[in-house]
Amino acid sequence: MIGGAQGSGVDTSANIFARAAAQGGYHVFGKREYYSNIKGEHSYFQVRVSSKIIRSHVDTVDMLASFDEETVFRHALEVRPDGAIVYDPDLKMKKLEDVPTIEKNVKESLVRRLSQSGLGTTMQDILELARKRGVHLYPIPYMDLLKQVGQKFGESSLSSLSRMTNVMAVASSYALLSFDSSILKDAIMKVFRSKQKVAEMNQAAVDVVYSFVQEKYDGSFGYTLPPIKVNERRIFMRGNVTVGIAKELAGCRLQTYYPITPASDESEYLEAHEVIELDNLPGEPELAEQQTVKNGSIVVVQTEDEIAAITMAIGGGLAGVRSSTSTSGPGFSLMAEGLGWAGMNEVPVVVTLYQRAGPSTGMPTRHEQGDLRFALFTGHGEFPRIVLASGDLEEVFYDTVRAFNYAERYQTPVIHIIDKALANSDTTLPMLDIAKVKIDRGVTITGKYETNNGVEFPRFKQTETGISLRPAVGTKGVVYWLTGDEHDEFGHISEDPTNRVIMMDKRMKKLEVADREIPLSEKVNFFGPEEAKITVLSWGSTKGAILDAIDWLREEGIDVNFLQIRLINPFPTEYVSNVLSRAKKIVDVEMNYSGQLAEVTMEKTCIPIKNKIVKYNGRPMSCEELYHALKSFAEGTAPTRVVLTNGS
Repeated sequence: MIGGAQGSGVDTSANIFARAAAQGGYHVFGKREYYSNIKGEHSYFQVRVSSKIIRSHVDTVDMLASFDEETVFRHALEVRPDGAIVYDPDLKMKKLEDVPTIEKNVKESLVRRLSQSGLGTTMQDILELARKRGVHLYPIPYMDLLKQVGQKFGESSLSSLSRMTNVMAVASSYALLSFDSSILKDAIMKVFRSKQKVAEMNQAAVDVVYSFVQEKYDGSFGYTLPPIKVNERRIFMRGNVTVGIAKELAGCRLQTYYPITPASDESEYLEAHEVIELDNLPGEPELAEQQTVKNGSIVVVQTEDEIAAITMAIGGGLAGVRSSTSTSGPGFSLMAEGLGWAGMNEVPVVVTLYQRAGPSTGMPTRHEQGDLRFALFTGHGEFPRIVLASGDLEEVFYDTVRAFNYAERYQTPVIHIIDKALANSDTTLPMLDIAKVKIDRGVTITGKYETNNGVEFPRFKQTETGISLRPAVGTKGVVYWLTGDEHDEFGHISEDPTNRVIMMDKRMKKLEVADREIPLSEKVNFFGPEEAKITVLSWGSTKGAILDAIDWLREEGIDVNFLQIRLINPFPTEYVSNVLSRAKKIVDVEMNYSGQLAEVTMEKTCIPIKNKIVKYNGRPMSCEELYHALKSFAEGTAPTRVVLTNGS
């Protein structure tokens, strides 16, 4: 774990650490936590590294890298015995009460723990408490070492040099682990590839730190991290970047958004990568064949509000462009009327919903899965929408593509639910297979439509599937109407009761068709043995923690299987009923207060789900706390409702 004030390079340093580990052949999982302000408040990044596949974070820290006092105060007691703390000795007399950004209740708790051990409230005191628990302490004189780097580059400004302390903390960590410094320096070059001098100075800082650590602490930590040979191609990805890449590959050519955490990072990534090379892109095969067209582009528009974002994306869908918008709960609240209009007019549009803690503004940068029912029922009246939820970044990638296919095939809004935990996690994945990206645009009219000029086109014609031929607005020779009111097959407003029944049946029938046509492999995942002591029911980003916890339980002879629901509307009722009806004990696992998926599942299957593990403190579930909770259910010692509270 590395921490520091927001704006001090915590994210960059963690990115360097994680990239270096990935380049060294390790599986990596990273979790980012930050406050909802721009600079000053505390943020931290945990990176988990293993030779085996890992999918989640743990609560206990093996090595804490710090370059400010707040990180030590907040996290020193999370470090396990025999772990390590890297710190700046110049800060050891800093007092807890003088750190204004630590909350009152956190300070009071720390003061109690320190006083119980007869210690004061300085950073040196909390380090001493950690040492008594068996933690190794490694003071690194950052400023002295930075001056050596400055002399090499002719830089004497301490304010300029101090910007490298975050990288020096990472270098100190890797030096203690005897990690290959050349791999670390290569990762630094990749992160700072657009800033040559900055990269070179940070690489020099690595050499200085390694020399100091090897001379003073060589072998004292007792753990090493040697490079591993890897026989597969992997990619190191962040959640919101994964969505952005997938949207471009899916043929999305209009993205609208109003800035909101944690969704904005995706749109900002797309803004930075608006020009798209068309060679072999599945989204633009007809353009790729034209030698005169070498590049395509995606238009990214920051709108004045979320109402404009959804309606502009709907306009793109009407014009025949694959369009999407990305938002979080407060912004999605404003999109309800627009979604209803898209439902009434059978417009394909994709909404990427990044859940965060609510209600109202809630905790803007913290995690929750509280928007499931909201996504299922947003908008008044009844209209079809497809709702799918991804559980990890590999699913995020392929589900993003599927979302556009569903939207155009079934001519309906698609809500793709992700969350803050997925958006702000970094992980290594097997190389994503672009050949699996297939584009399905449904029944559309391309080019000129042959009809008598001025003859109305039956855009909303009743069909066996409820899906009508879809022309782009502006198609030559095509005339029809669009309105928010109920209408006939040409789009003319109608309040006729017979027509109303016909049109409602037509629209809602599309969900029945989608339920039949979408393969089971895109609706659910089932992990573990058919027969198990516990069947876990869950959705979304809890997937990684559940799978890691199940692995630990299996090592103790406790069999647990896991039913992950991915397509939540239309709900895979028959399959879910079959699985849950034969389960010995069902435990619902969710990141919300009420267990929303359990409630939806009971509504659809009539199977009661009493046992729940929930968490709603704004921090994602760790596999550690979930392991203990599931074990208590297996042993019969758990209450029917277990609330998890870990996280700082």
